[in-house]
Amino acid sequence: MSLAVVILAAGKGTRMKSALPKVLHSVAGKPMVQHVVDAAASLDPANIVIVYGHGGEQVKATVTGELAWAEQAEQLGTGHAVAQAMPHVKEDMVLVLYGDVPLIRPETLKDFVASVDDNTLALMTLTLNDPNGYGRIVRDGQNNVQRIVEQKDASEAELGIQEINTGILACSRRFLEESLPKLSSNNAQGEYYLTDLIAMASQSGLNVETLQPNEGWEVDGVNDRVQLARLERIYQQAQAETLMRDGVTLLDPSRLDIRGSVQIASDVIIDVNVILEGDVTIDEGVVIGPNCILRDANIGAGTVIEANTLIDGAIVGENCQLGPYARLRPGTELADKAKVGNFVETKKSYIGEGSKVNHLTYIGDSQIGKGVNVGAGTITCNYDGANKFQTVMKDGAFIGSNSSLVAPVTIGENATVGAGSTITKDVDDNGLAVARGQQRNVANWQRPKKG
Repeated sequence: MSLAVVILAAGKGTRMKSALPKVLHSVAGKPMVQHVVDAAASLDPANIVIVYGHGGEQVKATVTGELAWAEQAEQLGTGHAVAQAMPHVKEDMVLVLYGDVPLIRPETLKDFVASVDDNTLALMTLTLNDPNGYGRIVRDGQNNVQRIVEQKDASEAELGIQEINTGILACSRRFLEESLPKLSSNNAQGEYYLTDLIAMASQSGLNVETLQPNEGWEVDGVNDRVQLARLERIYQQAQAETLMRDGVTLLDPSRLDIRGSVQIASDVIIDVNVILEGDVTIDEGVVIGPNCILRDANIGAGTVIEANTLIDGAIVGENCQLGPYARLRPGTELADKAKVGNFVETKKSYIGEGSKVNHLTYIGDSQIGKGVNVGAGTITCNYDGANKFQTVMKDGAFIGSNSSLVAPVTIGENATVGAGSTITKDVDDNGLAVARGQQRNVANWQRPKKG
C-alpha cells in the first residue's frame, strides 16, 4: 500500500508565549516539526503533507524536505485539520502525526504502519499512572476498542481509565474520505475531533489495532517551554546512552549536547560541557576536553582537543593537538600530527603534517607545508579592505615571533623570518628575512613623572 503522512502543525502555541510558531521551537537544535518530518521520511512515503496555520509562511520557509502544504485557516480541531490535507492525498494509506510531538522514533512508526490494511485502523495509545488531561480509550468486554472520550466529555467511570490516546493514527484513505465529512462539533470544545473516527471505525466493522511505543516520551507533546526543556534533556540522555553503549566514554552524560548528526568511534573520551552541532565525525581514540564546541567537523584518530576549543567547518587529521582556547574556522584543514595551540585562530587554511602554530596567532587564507614552525603573535595579513590574498609557507619554514606576513607572499622551503618582521616580499628557499626598525638605546633615560 502506498503511504501518505499528514503532519498537523497549525497550532499557535499560546502557552509558549512566543512570536515563533510553536512547531519551530527547537529540540537539539532542530525545529520540532523537522524532527517529525525526518521520522516520517524514514518510512519512504509517497507523500508528506504539512497542515499549517499560525505563522505558516515562516513554517514553510524553515522546514525542508519533499513536502506538500495545506492551510488550516480556522482552528476547528484535529478532524478539520486532516480534512484540509485530504485534497493533497491520493495514496492508499494515511498516517497522522503531530508537529509538536518531536521524539517519535522511526522504528516505532515502521511497526505501527505495518499493522494497517483496508480493514484495520491503527491507533497509538499509552498507559499512564496519571491520565489526567488526556482522551481515554474505551474498550468493550472483549477488549475491543470502541471509542475515545475526551476528558471534558468523560463520565466519572471513564475518567478512571488509564489508557490514553496519543493522537497518532493510521488508516486507509478511503475510510478518511468517507468519515471526515461525518464529524460533528457537538462537544465541549465545539471542535471536530479526529478521535471520533475511532467510534466510526468500530461501528463500521473495522479492526482497531492499538500499539504503544517502547518509551512513553516518544509521544510526549510540547505546549510550553517547560515541556520543551524536558524533551530536550530526554533526547540528549538517549543520545548519550547510545554513544556509551557503542564504546564512547562520557565523563558526565548529562553534560553533552548533540545538535545534529554525529558518528563517533569507540574509545573516544569526551569531557563535560561539550556541544556537537551539524555533521560531526570523530574517529577512534580522540580525547575532547571540557567546554569544547565541534560544528560540522571531521576529527582524525588519536587527536587531542584541549579545553575551550571551537572547531567549525574544519577537517582535522590524525594525532593532532588542538587548544586550549583554539578556534578553527570554516575551511581549515590540518594534516596528521599538526598542532594548533592556545589562542590561535585559523580560517580557510591548510596546515601541513607536523607543523606547529602554538600561540597567539592568526592564520587566514594560507597554505602551510610540512614541519613549519609559526611563532607566537604571527599574523597573516590576508585582507586589504576589499580582497583577500594567500600566504604560502613551504616545508620547513620558520616564522619568528610577532611577525606579520602581508599577503600575497611566499616563504620558501627551510626559510627563516626573524622575529618582529613585517614581510611584504617573497623569501627564497633557505633564506633569512628580517624586516624591522633598527634598535636605538638611550643612556640615562629619565622616565616621565606625574605632575
